[in-house]
Amino acid sequence: METSNEALARAEESHNHTVKIYIDRVEKISPAHTTGIALYNLGQVPSEYVLFREMEGRRDDELVPKASAPIHLKEWEHFYSAQAKLNPGSTGR
Repeated sequence: METSNEALARAEESHNHTVKIYIDRVEKISPAHTTGIALYNLGQVPSEYVLFREMEGRRDDELVPKASAPIHLKEWEHFYSAQAKLNPGSTGR
């Protein structure tokens, strides 16, 4: 049977676990438990850009908010940045 100290040590180890992810096709190492702000900093995302988490299948990619809310990462997840204000129909005139 696991003691409370062992359970606490296991939980702390799990919390400090790192994963490999990709931000804009560049491999990064991040704590598995992080925040949106930390991901923006890790990926050096410019202030006028936003970050998206690629979703599997036919689901829409998920906007990563620039916030301190917790985010749980999985090994090998992919993220990409894009301009916050896109105007695909603009002709630039």
